[in-house]
Amino acid sequence: MFSFGYARAIANLSIASAVAILLGACGSMSLPTFSSSQPTAEPTPGVEPDVPATIRSEELVGKWGLASYQNPADRARTEKQAAAQCKQPYVIGAGQTGGVVMHLADQATPQELRIKGSRSGKNYIGPAGPPGGQDDREIISFDGRVLITRFTDPDAATRYGNMVYVRCGPTGTTARR
Repeated sequence: MFSFGYARAIANLSIASAVAILLGACGSMSLPTFSSSQPTAEPTPGVEPDVPATIRSEELVGKWGLASYQNPADRARTEKQAAAQCKQPYVIGAGQTGGVVMHLADQATPQELRIKGSRSGKNYIGPAGPPGGQDDREIISFDGRVLITRFTDPDAATRYGNMVYVRCGPTGTTARR
């Protein structure tokens, strides 16, 4: 029949199997901690926290003369051309949720866009999402009377250049404080 050594081998094998099962279960269950400190949530890597823009959307709402340039030497001349466009102004509207209503590149219908700040200190105008996204435009400069933007998408930036918006109406009443 069974020898004592054979029975002992089966018993050892059974014990080893039970220990392996218990150790395997330890990896999939969490044991209580008796520490008084609460665990802290780790920030999601790669997601930049929202940074307030230094320009408010209300500052951009209004009528603007619009022109563009590629060569920085043409900026002054282009500002004059943009001011001359006030006969047929580009209107930046107020959005229903605090943004501004403008066109995206190559879009016929304007939509509400956000003014977004970034950790680098730059401001952007674009749809919801991180600053500097594919559909955003960077605000190159803004003094209350002249707004200059450039699309972040290289293709759109090449086609549209630096967009110069000159506020239509008296210059003394709209200057940025």
